[in-house]
Amino acid sequence: MFDRILIANRGEIACRVIKTVRRLGIRSVAVYSDADRHALHVQMADEALNIGPAPSNQSYIDIDRVMDAIARSGADAVHPGYGFLSENRDFALALAAAGVSFIGPPAPAIEAMGDKIAAKQIAMEAGVSTVPGAVGQATDVEAAVAAARSIGYPVMVKASAGGGGKGMRIARNERELQEGFRLAASESLSSFGDDRLFVEKFIESPRHIEIQILADSHGNCVYLNERECSIQRRNQKVVEEAPSPFLDDGTRKVMGQQAVDLARAVDYRSAGTVEFIVDRDRNFYFLEMNTRLQVEHPVTELTTGIDLVEEMIRVAAGERLSVSQADIPIDGWAIECRIYAEDPFRGFLPSVGRLTRYRPPPESDGRLRNDTGVREGDAISIHYDPMIAKLCSRGRDRDEAIALMADALDAFEIEGVGNNLPFLAAVMGNPVFVSGAATTAFIDQEYADGFHGVQLDESVLARLAAATVAMYRVREIRDSRISGRMSHHARNVGSTWVVSLGGRDFPVELNADSEGTTVVFDDGTERRAESDWTPGRRLVEVSVDGKVMRFQAWNTATGFRIHHRGARLTAWIRTPRHHELSRFMIRKAPRDSSNELLCPMPGLVVALHVSEGDDVEEGQALCTVEAMKMENLLRAEKSGRVSKVHVGVGDNLAVDAVIMEFEQNASGAQEASKSAA
Repeated sequence: MFDRILIANRGEIACRVIKTVRRLGIRSVAVYSDADRHALHVQMADEALNIGPAPSNQSYIDIDRVMDAIARSGADAVHPGYGFLSENRDFALALAAAGVSFIGPPAPAIEAMGDKIAAKQIAMEAGVSTVPGAVGQATDVEAAVAAARSIGYPVMVKASAGGGGKGMRIARNERELQEGFRLAASESLSSFGDDRLFVEKFIESPRHIEIQILADSHGNCVYLNERECSIQRRNQKVVEEAPSPFLDDGTRKVMGQQAVDLARAVDYRSAGTVEFIVDRDRNFYFLEMNTRLQVEHPVTELTTGIDLVEEMIRVAAGERLSVSQADIPIDGWAIECRIYAEDPFRGFLPSVGRLTRYRPPPESDGRLRNDTGVREGDAISIHYDPMIAKLCSRGRDRDEAIALMADALDAFEIEGVGNNLPFLAAVMGNPVFVSGAATTAFIDQEYADGFHGVQLDESVLARLAAATVAMYRVREIRDSRISGRMSHHARNVGSTWVVSLGGRDFPVELNADSEGTTVVFDDGTERRAESDWTPGRRLVEVSVDGKVMRFQAWNTATGFRIHHRGARLTAWIRTPRHHELSRFMIRKAPRDSSNELLCPMPGLVVALHVSEGDDVEEGQALCTVEAMKMENLLRAEKSGRVSKVHVGVGDNLAVDAVIMEFEQNASGAQEASKSAA
């Protein structure tokens, strides 16, 4: 076994690997860029070494810098995590030349599967079902167009060296293909140092299902069942689960065997994942093989009881797999939600900033797991992936796993950066997801005009009304004690109130006692609210009619702001007279920005496609902004003329920075293209 393992990565995956390394009694070595000097993975490791400036191409993916850190540390093995150098053949060869073990597959397997063009050919030869498409590189736009014409639209342009959704574009016509080809090539070159692309048929509304495999150097290879990863935005997975609610035992077995056959065809060793797309008839097609640990590996660990990182380490040390195919169960159901610093209300565009509040729900053995690389006070940087954490739940069945996840998302407190907690909570309650019918078109179909939160049904609103008015009573009593006087509201706790919530008005009367509050609605319905909540506590747990509700609450002058199950609400709690007068309050009109193109995310201007005085047509490209290594193409919403350009190429922009202005009755779109994330 190894004495010292260097983790050539950062963030949550570095922290997760360190946990297993520590449990095995092996010394851990972290590496960090200047931006990560105080990061959690640095503090967790036994020792840590700086490897350069913040940009990843000057630190985490600079092979020479990482190799220097390995030499300085005396590490005898390296775990690459995922991303960065995890699928880099040259890195694996450099380690071999230095006599350092790579906790991953052999370099030839990385090379064979890392080249998506070669991987498809190998898969075909190994008898693996493959997606129809052009075999070979699309050397330029003209070659891509020719390939698309032969295959038929829609098509997918994909980076040969790609992964993680980067360097991928869907094209439904020639114009989209020409633009997508350029963007995919640019992203691929930036992320992987390789701009080779290929074109294949895009299968509409498939399931994205992947098979986890493990192989050792003694000829043993097994599959650890499947994960479904169909809920995606911009080709990046958001929610994953194991097993899939769609597969049957027969399909699972055939897919698993084909994954093993492909691994054997390239003499694979270590953990890996073979990804498939599956149509409505359970026909499946090879997508790619990821020669590394996957982001979503925790759901496999939770349903099999197998530590994949430990198996990787033992295989790299020359040991045999600890399990055979017959030993691998499906024990319960697990769901993973990727919590990102992004704004779902703005098309899931990235957010950066400092985590002024970060309070994940407490982990519980076997039921709730949170893999993270941040703490309260840490910054989400523009230089790296915006993932904050991976929250996982495990239940006896799928319904229980969903219920556990919904409660955990309600209890997850994040402030300081935009985040996708409301969207994830909405997914857990979405009937299509709950039924197990979601495909990769889920977000486009269920939120076709964007995500705007959740409209809770009236019964939930009524329970929230009972909870918040009871809380308001407690707050008023506390405030009166602090001030040394009894306020009007505190004296009249039995008087009537009107709770305005989610577009509904609930006239209620309170009857309080030492144990809680009975809330009587105007139709005679009574709801009993009991809680040990104290004013100022953000996370609220209140029993309403014997059923616990969890939500987050912020004080306002006349009530609370509420986050619950993906809904963001304001509870206005007023006397009947104040409620009547509130109808005459003048609402402040929002600023008119209809004649401006605003930057939808913090980012870098990499291209301006128009100039002052130019006439533009609806859908025309205006500007490309890079954020989190992803290029986002901003288009015109309608025809008009550019009157003023406020930025230049190379400028760093904040959210809502004005990029350009248009003449009256013209506006710029703030929607980003469906770029990979």
